[in-house]
Amino acid sequence: MTAASPRQRLYLVTPAISDPALFTGELERALGAGDIAAVLLRLADDGERALIERTKHIAAVVQPRDVALVVDNRPEIVARAGADGAHLSGVEKFAAALALLKPERIAGAGGLRSRHDAMLAGEAGADYVMFGEPDRNGRRPSFEEGQERLTWWADLFEIPCVAYAAANEEVAALSRTGADFIALGDWIWSAPEGAAEAITAAAASLERR
Repeated sequence: MTAASPRQRLYLVTPAISDPALFTGELERALGAGDIAAVLLRLADDGERALIERTKHIAAVVQPRDVALVVDNRPEIVARAGADGAHLSGVEKFAAALALLKPERIAGAGGLRSRHDAMLAGEAGADYVMFGEPDRNGRRPSFEEGQERLTWWADLFEIPCVAYAAANEEVAALSRTGADFIALGDWIWSAPEGAAEAITAAAASLERR
């Protein structure tokens, strides 16, 4: 990347939220610790009404800061909860959710198994593609594969890409791929120094790229 490259921003990933009241204080501190573009809200399983109420609770913290709230893999609640969009894992799930999201809301694509899947998501109207995130079993592509795919996408496509960082040690290397956003996995919430401090350190790594 050059000095003229666009400024990279952070994308926070939450743990699976069951009681938002226990999380909002830490989330507020985290949002003030760096340049956060969006929050990916993961929700613990529950009935639809409870999920909508949790999302509204988190939205009241996130959106007044001009930060987008994106719900993980639950496009059906986005409109009623007032969220800004949804993140879908897998090109099939992404394509099936488009009618619920477009054109008013963000449709993000992750869990893309190949370059072909990424291109299909882009052609279908993805607002961003994410590379490197773990699947439901915690497995993720090798770090080197993620770097390669991010560099390829950033060099060839205008649709933004998000690099998933599974540890603070990955942030600087991922920033050099040209990714538009760096997603900080839910490890930040259990960082010994606290989430706000971990986010500040990650933001400093972007500035040093």
